Amino acid sequence: MEQNKLGLKENWKQFTLLVLVNVMVGGMVGLERTVVPLIGTEEFKIQSNVVVFSFIIAFGVVKAFTNLISGVLADRYTRKKVLVLGWIIGLPVPFLLAYAPSWNWILFANVLLGVSQGLAWSMTVNMKIDLVGKKSRGLAMGLNEAAGYGAVGLTALLTGYLALHYGLRPQPFYVGIAYTIIGLLLSIFVIRDTRRYAELEAHQIQKTTSGEQSHKPNLWWIFKETSFKNKNLFSISQAGLINNLNDGMSWGVFPLLFISLGVGLEGVGWIKAVYPVVWGVGQIVTGPLADKWGRKPLIVWGMFVQVLGHIVIGLELFNPLIAGLIGSVLLGLGTAMVYPALLAAVSDAAHPSWRASSLGVYRFWRDMGYAIGALIAGIVGAFFGLIWAVHIAGIITLFSGIIVWIRMKETIEKKE
Repeated sequence: MEQNKLGLKENWKQFTLLVLVNVMVGGMVGLERTVVPLIGTEEFKIQSNVVVFSFIIAFGVVKAFTNLISGVLADRYTRKKVLVLGWIIGLPVPFLLAYAPSWNWILFANVLLGVSQGLAWSMTVNMKIDLVGKKSRGLAMGLNEAAGYGAVGLTALLTGYLALHYGLRPQPFYVGIAYTIIGLLLSIFVIRDTRRYAELEAHQIQKTTSGEQSHKPNLWWIFKETSFKNKNLFSISQAGLINNLNDGMSWGVFPLLFISLGVGLEGVGWIKAVYPVVWGVGQIVTGPLADKWGRKPLIVWGMFVQVLGHIVIGLELFNPLIAGLIGSVLLGLGTAMVYPALLAAVSDAAHPSWRASSLGVYRFWRDMGYAIGALIAGIVGAFFGLIWAVHIAGIITLFSGIIVWIRMKETIEKKE
């Protein structure tokens, strides 16, 4: 029967629906990219960078811990139930962002958004990996992340446009109401659970790069294996953290930095949109390349391309708008190279019997990068100026790429 076969071609209908769901998931993050930092400084008159960036810190920490348990929940219940729960928790978010009477309500909205994203985005990843099997993981992750981050960028651009013409609130957040309703309805009525596909693959595979592990270990064993015991998984986890450190930094810093440099709100919207759109669309190409060329080359060189993006922005080689656009293109391109390769590499290294939990641990470390990046940016910006937050992120990214270069071994056997 078709439903018992692994592969993208065999399961393209469900795969396509999951891609559509992830468009809605990504769009929910895009709601905040351009407008929310400006709400903090202009509407609530917050002077401290750390306080302004606190909504990113709240989002990142909550999403990270939710990622950690999402795999366990998926294995204990079903992928679909966890996906639906994520949407239910996310329903109040656009209303809170649109009408919050104080900054604390914005923070609460980001706690809910972090839980919602940790459950819903994690499940779209796990469900696609379940469906396609090992042959097309890079392609599957490229399409998944392209849909999500493409929606992040386009929504950031759209909210910037709406804010320019209608004000910072509430109109830019009406888009999010549509996302939550469509995403929830699709998840309830058309998405089918995929755990049986993971069970099918588990019967076919006895050994991964982390060794033979056909039984289901506990979460603490998986946490240690993914975080530091396995050299490949450690290299992948730290690279994921630094990637989202860059994103967390740019999320908070770029709107305030470029406004201070004289770039208008529409220009900031374009800068904020270019990064995730290039990141998203680029993965349609880099995902399959991760299957063809291997995971490691894309991860290493993707990190170095991101460093180049920091250099262009940090050294102010052009006028602010041009530097922001070129730097964001380079950051997006580098992240597009890295993102699907990292997810595919985790899936290579972890046995299907505990892969969902290992992906949850990886995504825990990756999304802690949001909080760490925003916190570092706030502290560095307060003492040395926002441009130094860009410099520091570039230096950290360079070291992260070198770690992958030295410590990681390729996780797939490339055919000659």
